[in-house]
Amino acid sequence: MHHAERGLFELRRGRPLLITGAARAIESPDNPAHSDTTSVIVAAVEGLQPETLTRLREVGEADPRLVVTRHRVRSMGLEPGKGFDFSLGLNGASEPDQILRLASAAYRESIPHPDIRGATPQEAAGVVLARMGHLLPAVVAVPTDRERVPALRKLLNSGTLLSVTSEEICDLVSATTLEVVFVSEAPVPLEEAENAHFILFRESTGLQEHVAILVGDRATWPDPVPVRLHSACLTGDLFGSLRCDCGAQLRGSLAYFAEQGGGVLLYLAQEGRNIGLGNKLRAYAIQEGGLDTVDADCALGFGPDERRYDVAIQMLRHIGVSSIQLLTNNPEKLQALEEAGIRVVDRQPLHGTLNRHNLPYVRAKVDRAGHWLHSMLSGGIADRDQDPAVTDGSGESRRRA
Repeated sequence: MHHAERGLFELRRGRPLLITGAARAIESPDNPAHSDTTSVIVAAVEGLQPETLTRLREVGEADPRLVVTRHRVRSMGLEPGKGFDFSLGLNGASEPDQILRLASAAYRESIPHPDIRGATPQEAAGVVLARMGHLLPAVVAVPTDRERVPALRKLLNSGTLLSVTSEEICDLVSATTLEVVFVSEAPVPLEEAENAHFILFRESTGLQEHVAILVGDRATWPDPVPVRLHSACLTGDLFGSLRCDCGAQLRGSLAYFAEQGGGVLLYLAQEGRNIGLGNKLRAYAIQEGGLDTVDADCALGFGPDERRYDVAIQMLRHIGVSSIQLLTNNPEKLQALEEAGIRVVDRQPLHGTLNRHNLPYVRAKVDRAGHWLHSMLSGGIADRDQDPAVTDGSGESRRRA
């Protein structure tokens, strides 16, 4: 696993990586394991430099190919068939900026005469590492063999090129949600909740850190405990972006906790539904062309929602909370908690303020993801100075058995 973690940071630094071995498939059953032992040298499309592309051509035994996810292939107007990741011919792209466009630009029609096949386990492993590093989920790959390519042996022997097995990458993927560890804690008085206490957790791989914010005295917390799972949103939470309702939900939930006598906000490092800030900004740019938030994410190669809530569940268990009132409009959060044995006694809707900038975003949440925001939409665009509310429109929460 040590090599796989180093490999992730090599890709983030813009350096190529050799992936060897067959191992098992990264994602099953559509990418089944097989006995293919081909080695590939890969480089992330994001940050790809001309000299890196030249090096791939020098040590490769075939022309470079672009490896992307099934979501990206569909957004290009292609029918990918069965599989999670696919290898494409570069369709004439020979420079890094052309390849980046091929991997991320919005497509309105099919690419003529596509050269497409299912990705090998090694190619798929490269895409997984890029995605884990919050890079664009796309790599350029060439098959190679250290026994037949002297230039490759030289790079490996000098330590210039890192070699990782697909087995090691599989182990890294499976380990990312195994556990979180306590790091530190301190009281941090907030404008909305003066009696607040921050607890920092780190994933066992060290890749991400998450914060639990405990409001009020635990001895006098309501029963069930009000809880909010909040995915980090730099643009909304910190800068007050009008494109989403995240900032209003964050501040509204903290104010609600203070009003109710306590609660827990889990601030999760899942920017842009866990695609990362860079990709979120790319998705924003694509939305300017008319796509909604779901289709924009898929155009970049991501699923409609890349978030998982294993870490949140572990944080709640560490804090000792098992029966909650959940502040959410997202049915997937509720389902994930209940399936993990967290008793959701009550769901409390959480609404921000609707404006002309976030209207398409909220509509996509309702129409594409099934979020419970119909009453927010029915209220129409309101005055921007209106305070966010934790309500279902009537002031009543929804009590669940």
